[in-house]
Amino acid sequence: MIEITRLFDFPYYQLEKYNLDAALVTKKEGVWEKTSTKEYLNKANAISRALLKLGVNTNDKIAIISSTNRTEWNIMDIGILQLGAQNIPIYPTISAEDYEYVLNHSESIYCFVSDQEVFDKVNKVKANTSLKEVYSFDHIEGCKHYSELFELGKDTSNQPEVEARKEAVKPHDLATIIYTSGTTGKPKGVMLSHDNITSNVLNSVPRLPLSEGNPKVLSFLPICHIFERVLIYIYQHAGVSIYYAEGIDKIGDNAKEVKPNLMSVVPRLLEKVYDKIYAKGADLTGIKSKLFHWAIALGEQWEPYGKNGAWYEFKLKIASKLIFSKWREALGGELTTMVSGSAPLQPRLTRVFCAAGMQVMEGYGLTETSPVVSVGQYEDNMFKVGTVGKPIDGVEVKIAEDGELLIKGRNVMMGYYKDPEKTASVMTGDYFHTGDKGEIDPDGFLKITGRKKEMFKTSGGKYVIPTLLENELKQSRFIEQVMVVGEGEKMPAAIIQPNFEFIQEWIDRKGKQIEKSNAAIASSQEIINRIQEEVDQCNTHFGKWEQIKRFELTPDVWTIDGGHLTPTMKMKRDIIKGIYQDLYDKIYRC
Repeated sequence: MIEITRLFDFPYYQLEKYNLDAALVTKKEGVWEKTSTKEYLNKANAISRALLKLGVNTNDKIAIISSTNRTEWNIMDIGILQLGAQNIPIYPTISAEDYEYVLNHSESIYCFVSDQEVFDKVNKVKANTSLKEVYSFDHIEGCKHYSELFELGKDTSNQPEVEARKEAVKPHDLATIIYTSGTTGKPKGVMLSHDNITSNVLNSVPRLPLSEGNPKVLSFLPICHIFERVLIYIYQHAGVSIYYAEGIDKIGDNAKEVKPNLMSVVPRLLEKVYDKIYAKGADLTGIKSKLFHWAIALGEQWEPYGKNGAWYEFKLKIASKLIFSKWREALGGELTTMVSGSAPLQPRLTRVFCAAGMQVMEGYGLTETSPVVSVGQYEDNMFKVGTVGKPIDGVEVKIAEDGELLIKGRNVMMGYYKDPEKTASVMTGDYFHTGDKGEIDPDGFLKITGRKKEMFKTSGGKYVIPTLLENELKQSRFIEQVMVVGEGEKMPAAIIQPNFEFIQEWIDRKGKQIEKSNAAIASSQEIINRIQEEVDQCNTHFGKWEQIKRFELTPDVWTIDGGHLTPTMKMKRDIIKGIYQDLYDKIYRC
């Protein structure tokens, strides 16, 4: 078999071992279009030949910006990488100004976009960049279509040059620069080599329950993010058919059509899925309502490996048949595993979905670590609720004296592009400083306890870890987003974005006389009182110095476009504080 040492080796390995009829599947105009492994590679090679004719050299940079995951992304990825050039994936949701920064900082010479909206943003700044041309995957007036490259690459006479370029690419060569979304300042360009990523993929493979050659996966998390991208390579290695969802709003519909066995998720998606299920259950009456809430309560007590005993397992079988089977059907009926990353997952959600027969394996990693550091695995007793599993092979995790997680391994990045000082600031020898705090329990499970720089001290000299409070508060269905504040102040407090969708449903269900606009909800004393109950419940889990003494509700939804969140849904704390300075002052200055 082909030895995999570079990223473009994965599809060739798949061709040799599986030769799938449906390697990559994208829905276009209502029809799922299948691309076989052979066609995938034929098109990638045509792209390589065309790029050579366009004068693309080793180490040239080519950007890809796509609003949704799609087959074209993979074809371009392999077509670029096997020439020794680098793929520069860019988050589609960032501003045109940030496009300009990344395109210039990376020195990208070509850019491939998915659709009209992305094209318009690139076009706005193109004159200020070094871009020679922009190509699009959709047919857009005024933009060259990427199929022109298939025509240009139809002549195979320069294929020997493509082969020579492939042969010249070494494992430790730069493969991609991924610009982290960053909660402060300009994005940092993380340089990842072929070896960084391939070693991480191969060491992660044993943790995913994929029966080789058969399963289907549904992919919708942004492929420009290293988490989903590494999963895509893992799926290719396992001979799995990858179906690309039309968008996050179509997950339910697409899951019913595709019937996936596995998909990756972020906590926010699971929260929304659960909230919708709960809202439907809340509409039930009589015995159906009682059964629904009994099943939920049962699920919230779930423990792995039958630890709750035979009587619990017997009740769970009944709940599974009567209630949880409908949950599974809503996601296609074949989904057995979800891999969760990007942010901490509420243990309550882990338990409920696992009880429902859809195991949630939480993992941990960073762009700088390619990304996987650890992940849970149900087999071999490597799963524990509230942890991110055990470190994968080839990755060493060390806890510094101050509790910071340090990572060593082949997966640790080459450095930050054009920024040796910043690179040096996060490295001690071969160890990368994550900025995250954590602990390893006696059984070897890793638990993340917060961000080192987000921990703050009150004016009384007491330390507070905001993420612990935030994760507890977000278990409430009344709270969508929350940011704990209080650095240098006399007490911790919180700025909360209510879960407007759930609260509107709650108002109807309870027959409340409350206006359902966001502004009215945020200012309603009855809603404030109800959320106070949730805050009081949260406070029972913390010491007096940590407890939330006051909070304020925001009248709008925190979004990426609004500047509250990064493209990976992390809070931009300084910006949120600035936006709601009036609420902050109301808490501490009134």
